[in-house]
Amino acid sequence: MKKKKTEDQAKPDCLFCEIAAHRVAAKIIFEDEISVAFLDHRPLFPGHVLLIPKEHYRTLTDLPAELVGPFFLNAQHLTGAVASAMRAEGSFVAMNNVVSQSVPHLHVHIVPRTKGDGLRGFFWPRMKPGEDELVAVHESLARRSKR
Repeated sequence: MKKKKTEDQAKPDCLFCEIAAHRVAAKIIFEDEISVAFLDHRPLFPGHVLLIPKEHYRTLTDLPAELVGPFFLNAQHLTGAVASAMRAEGSFVAMNNVVSQSVPHLHVHIVPRTKGDGLRGFFWPRMKPGEDELVAVHESLARRSKR
């Protein structure tokens, strides 16, 4: 497990680093050695929570392997806590990497959901690729995803 974050490990111009260091106020609902969770200041619905690592990592691919499991166990725990506290029927758990990432610090959105809440699956139009495109995409992803 990583040691607790110190002042010099924060990125000084990062809002989420400032929240993690308790230098900027936030409605914190959970905190442990590696992460902190707080209410989103512009929620999709009441109870919309952001979970961040305390250390500055821009995207999921930057998160060290030894933190992936503990970080996502916290996401799993918070997903249940948010659903229970908000009496939600389900949840939406999401993460942007670079594109649409309003703060360039890894964060997971945990949003309580109820049927008929107006949120429609993914927020963008879907496409219907042709078979040739599917084959090309499949081959490219399969090649690059091997360890």
